[in-house]
Amino acid sequence: MELTREEESALKGEQGEIMQMAYRILVATGEATDAEKLIPIEWAHLSGVNYNTIGDAGEEFLSTISKDARVTVKTTLNPMGFDIDNVSNYKLDDNFISKQLSIRNSYETMGVIPSFSCIPYEIFDIPKNGTQVAFAESNAAIHANSYDNLKTNKESAFSALASAIVGKSPYSSLRKEDSPNITIEMKVKNPNELSYGMLGFFAGKVGDTSVNISGLGEMDQRQCKAMCGGMGTSGTCAKFNFSKGDSNTEKIEFDEKEMKNVFDELNTSEKGDLITLGSPQLGLDEISDLTAKLKGRSFEKRCMVFLPRTDYAEQEKCREIIESALLDEDYYIYGWRQVPINPSVLGKTADQNRPEIAQVMFKKNETLQTNDLERDLFETRKKIEKIARDKQIKDFYICSFSSRSI
Repeated sequence: MELTREEESALKGEQGEIMQMAYRILVATGEATDAEKLIPIEWAHLSGVNYNTIGDAGEEFLSTISKDARVTVKTTLNPMGFDIDNVSNYKLDDNFISKQLSIRNSYETMGVIPSFSCIPYEIFDIPKNGTQVAFAESNAAIHANSYDNLKTNKESAFSALASAIVGKSPYSSLRKEDSPNITIEMKVKNPNELSYGMLGFFAGKVGDTSVNISGLGEMDQRQCKAMCGGMGTSGTCAKFNFSKGDSNTEKIEFDEKEMKNVFDELNTSEKGDLITLGSPQLGLDEISDLTAKLKGRSFEKRCMVFLPRTDYAEQEKCREIIESALLDEDYYIYGWRQVPINPSVLGKTADQNRPEIAQVMFKKNETLQTNDLERDLFETRKKIEKIARDKQIKDFYICSFSSRSI
C-alpha cells in the first residue's frame, strides 16, 4: 500500500503513540483489503459503544487512549447500553452503569459527538454526493452507499475509530466503483415495509460486497431503511444498486416462496413476553405513525421503543450560518473543534440540560489592528445572531467571539 512521507512518519511513531496505533490499524486493514492508499474522509460513525459488546477490555482501552487521542473529523456515535434519563427504571447493575458511563466519557473526551444513534442519516445533514466517510454501523454504511450516494466500506469498530483520529481510510472495496455479479429480481407483489426488510436479509446472505436489485419501483425512506437493516444483519454485503445489472450477472428471484423462507428463519417464537421496536432506531415519522395507529390504546405486553435522543440537524444549521457569515466577511476557516467535557462531575439535571459546545477556528484574510479586528468581529457576531433569529433557531448562543479571549 502506498503511503506518503507524513503517513510513513506516523507509522514509525514519530507523531506519537496514538497516531502510530491508528495508522497501524489502517495499514493492516488496507493490506487485508488490497487498498491502494489512504484517502481523506469527512465523517466517521463509531460502533463499540455498548459495554455489553466491548466489555472490560474495550472500556479500559478507550479510557487509556482518551487521555491523548482526539478525533480530527466529524465523528458520531452508536447507541450505548441504556438511556441515561431512565437508567434508574431498569434495575441495572451498578458496575454496568459505571463502566458504560466511563465509555461515554472517553468518547466525549476524544471530541466525539454523543449522538448515540444507529441512524445518523436521519439526524444529521448528508454531505454532497461522492463524499468519503467511514461508518462502522452496518445499516448506516449500507444506507450511505446505497441511498445517500456516499462512499464507505463496512468498517469495524477499530478501523472507524482509527479513521476518526487520522481523518483517513483505506481506499479499497466499496470506495471504488464496483460491478456486482448478482442481480436479485424482486417478484413480491404489493410489498410492505416488512417485505423490504426480508428482501434486505435475503440480499445480505446471497450477495458479496454489493448486489444489484431490480423491480423495486419507487421506495420511500422507511422502506429503504428496512432493507438496510435487514441486509446489515445477514452478511458482509454493504451496498445495493437499483439496477438490473448487465447480461453477465447471475439472476436470482426473490418471490413469495423465498420471502416465506426468510420469515420462517427469523420467526423463532409464536409468542413473546416483550415487544421491542426500533432496530434500526425509529425516526420522528415512524413514532408519529405508531402513535396514530395506537389511538390512545396501551400495549398488553411490555414494550420498549428505541429512538435517537436528539435531532442534530439544528446544530448543523448553526454551523452553516456561522461559516457562511465568516466567509462573507472575508475570514478563513481552519475548522471546528468539539470541546472535550467531563459529564461525570455533573448532577442529573445539569447533565440532561447541558448544551452542545463547539469552537470554530478562523482568521481574517486581511491584517487589522486589534481594535479594528474586534469591531469587525462584533459586527459579524451580530450578523450571525440575526440570521439565527430570523431562522427561528432556538437555544443558539455565542459565548465569545473575540480575538482577546476564548
